[in-house]
Amino acid sequence: MSDLFDDPEPGSNTPEFTVTELSGQVKRTIEQGYGHVRVRGEVGRVSRPASGHLYFDLKDDRAVLAAVAWKGTASRLRTPPEAGLEVVATGKLTTFAGQSRYQMVVEDIAPAGAGALMAMLERRRKALEAEGLFDRARKQPLPFLPDVIGVVTSPSGAVIRDILHRLRDRFPRKVLIWPVPVQGEACAPAVAAAIRGFNALPEGGAVPRPDVIIVARGGGSVEDLWGFNEEEVVRAAADSRIPLISAVGHETDTTLIDFAADQRAPTPTAAAEMAVPVRLDLLSSLSALEDRRLRAMSRVLEGRGQRLRDLARALPRGEALLAAQSQTLDALAGRLPRALSGLAQRRRLQLTERGAGRLRPDLLANDLKRRGQEVHRLVRRMPAALARPMPERAARLDRASAALDRVVAERQRQGREALAGLDRMLRTLGYEATLARGFAVVRAGDTVVTTQAAAAKEAVLEIEFRDGRLPVRSDGGGGSGTPPPKKPSGGAATDSKPALSKPTGGGQGELF
Repeated sequence: MSDLFDDPEPGSNTPEFTVTELSGQVKRTIEQGYGHVRVRGEVGRVSRPASGHLYFDLKDDRAVLAAVAWKGTASRLRTPPEAGLEVVATGKLTTFAGQSRYQMVVEDIAPAGAGALMAMLERRRKALEAEGLFDRARKQPLPFLPDVIGVVTSPSGAVIRDILHRLRDRFPRKVLIWPVPVQGEACAPAVAAAIRGFNALPEGGAVPRPDVIIVARGGGSVEDLWGFNEEEVVRAAADSRIPLISAVGHETDTTLIDFAADQRAPTPTAAAEMAVPVRLDLLSSLSALEDRRLRAMSRVLEGRGQRLRDLARALPRGEALLAAQSQTLDALAGRLPRALSGLAQRRRLQLTERGAGRLRPDLLANDLKRRGQEVHRLVRRMPAALARPMPERAARLDRASAALDRVVAERQRQGREALAGLDRMLRTLGYEATLARGFAVVRAGDTVVTTQAAAAKEAVLEIEFRDGRLPVRSDGGGGSGTPPPKKPSGGAATDSKPALSKPTGGGQGELF
């Protein structure tokens, strides 16, 4: 039997391990000895594979420690590892048998001090600035007088009370408050969601859309204000279509949202002052502008009035412009009655002569003779016309009848128009129209008396008025030119015109 098996070498009693057994033993030893450690170092290489785990290195000037943060832990880290950042990592040591190395499973990461935080903040600022998120071209002007103001802050702090108090003093406006935590791990997601939520409100909806947004928080340490340095908050502020005012911390505090906002206010109270003007100042400015407008209008009206008065003095007076025309009109008015009387007399004589000439017997006889000859001529043509075919005669007769009707109608129309014209002329130029205006015609028999001397020679006169004739008797004394009797002294004035006596029994009156 001893030949079949090799005997162990003398003095060799060390147990043998498999590779897996040895790796497991080392793993247990390291995890038991370093179950909870805090390691300070600079973040080196950082890898984020699709699995969601986070791989990075912690190093100093002489050694490198591999580190891993599993997916669930990586999403909860307050300070994600960035290359070059000095941090303090908390976790435990373990081994990775597949590569025969040890590594640290990280549970939390914190910056290694204020210097590290500021260094990381500066690196993040430069990276976001390189993307153009802080460019001046992206800045929007604030509205002069917003109707609705959105405020992103804590509803229980002194900040919101300061903002509301300042708005009430300067110019009361509608305020929408979006409550958020202003520090801690939930700060950055809540602030970013509030900014995007205000921008998502529709115009004219049930909830009014703000015209300007104020993101406000009181002062604090770098760690307290760190939520406003997160990348998601900065990107939400840069993407806001509503003008945004950043009022985070005191005047000396600076966060990355200040660079992305359209305006930065040193304090929340200053942000409220930026958002609205002072109402009393506006009223005072408006009153001053109104006074200036009234004074300017008064000066313009005064200048125009003076200019109008100057031009009016250069114009001639209206009486002077119309004097010659008025005098000519008076002269023509004095001549008008005589001219009308003479024209009426001439027209009356012309009408009498024309009418008498047309109705003379010899003219009527000649017209009847001419018409009789025309009838005989037509009678002689009748047999020839009757000899023609009946349709042709009927057609010619119809045409002749129609032509005759048209001629007769036209002659009648022309006759009516001529008669109407003569009648209008007679009414216009006849002496009856003159009588209707207050004139009278004095006759001695069939002779028209036009002078006083002629009337004095007649014993009986006839005066025709508008509504009839009145016979009067003259005593013959009117032609001597005897002046009218004088007015009795102390008595009432008497009419100097001769009066007509009442008709006597013989139907005649007396003059004077």
